[in-house]
Amino acid sequence: MNVYTLLIISFLIAVYVIETIADYLNVKNISNDIPEEFEKYYDKEKYDKAQRYLKEKTKFSVNSSTFFIIVQIIFITAGGFNAVDKFARLFGFGEIITGLIFAGILLLAVSILKIPFSAYNIFVIEEKFGFNKMTVKTFISDLLKSWIIGAIIGGVVFAVIIWFFGDFGSAAWVYAFAAVIIFELAITFIYPVAVMPLFNKFTPLEDGELKTSVEEYAKKQNFKMKGLFKMDNSKRSSKSNAFFAGFGRFRRIVLFDTLIQKHTADELTSVLAHEMGHFKLGHIIRQMIFGFATLGLMFFILSLFINSSWLFEAFRMERQSVYAGIIFFGFLYSPISMITNIISSILSRKHEYEADAYAVTTYKKPQSMIDALKKLSVDNLSNLSPHPFKVFLEYSHPPVLERIKAIKNIKT
Repeated sequence: MNVYTLLIISFLIAVYVIETIADYLNVKNISNDIPEEFEKYYDKEKYDKAQRYLKEKTKFSVNSSTFFIIVQIIFITAGGFNAVDKFARLFGFGEIITGLIFAGILLLAVSILKIPFSAYNIFVIEEKFGFNKMTVKTFISDLLKSWIIGAIIGGVVFAVIIWFFGDFGSAAWVYAFAAVIIFELAITFIYPVAVMPLFNKFTPLEDGELKTSVEEYAKKQNFKMKGLFKMDNSKRSSKSNAFFAGFGRFRRIVLFDTLIQKHTADELTSVLAHEMGHFKLGHIIRQMIFGFATLGLMFFILSLFINSSWLFEAFRMERQSVYAGIIFFGFLYSPISMITNIISSILSRKHEYEADAYAVTTYKKPQSMIDALKKLSVDNLSNLSPHPFKVFLEYSHPPVLERIKAIKNIKT
């Protein structure tokens, strides 16, 4: 094992150790006392259930990540990438097709290894705690659809990147960066109408108090949207959520059917007012700009290392190639990716506070917002007391108790 291999493995282990420490601290931070804010929402039995859920999910996460890092280290040190590359070259195709075969084999292998973990998570853990509604048929169907869509979208993007870095010299990273941005923007418009319906049924929200309340609020805020839709999430899980999809006048609001069943019209309007706040306050654009900036940084750094002989030595490769260099760079980039993700999460948490404030000051029903957050937390068995390091490292939303405290300090 040469020094470059050790460097790559050290990066992998460092990220793994940091994430595992965060998980350990998070579980140790569990409190058996029900927070005062939730005393009317939790009884002792259900609160204990939430703690058990956190422990089991954390244990599962640590075990699965431990398994995959061991597999990665063995595969790297045993020269697995070189063996796959040799096989991909046997077909005698050019750089792009060979690269797609190379990446396809690796991704298929990883996807197959993930199946038992995904099945255990859904049919054992989620089932045990009353969340799972998915059948084996739906599980398999989702899996196959995801593989096909991922192969098409990922294959096109990967092929374009190989082409640019193979034929466009030092300016390749600029062209690749621009192409991926254009592709991502296109997918933003296409995904809600062409891909999401392959997995779920979307039906217009029926007339009633909720639809009237949301439409009246949206009109007052001059918020244009394509419509209100209900999604049949209940066929997979009893967990609740809501989200926006699309941009401009093509924006659509989507509510899980499980969410509608458990909340009042005022609570749901408050939640959607929060989501509208993200648009009105420019959060979506800011997050996109940050994402594009980190993408540009990644492509620039990739251009510096993609042809480095030591990178291929680290993975025990006999021959260099653009497609393998792109894959290997992902390992090298992992510490930087962790840092950019932390920055993105900090920005996201700030935006969540601002969107809460927007919802409260425009809809003027802070208690409805608070009640909605409490019900969502209880229904999803969310962790009410996450460790600060776990929050810093991974949370895109502030802990619910901190959000409630901030809402109570807002003057309407």
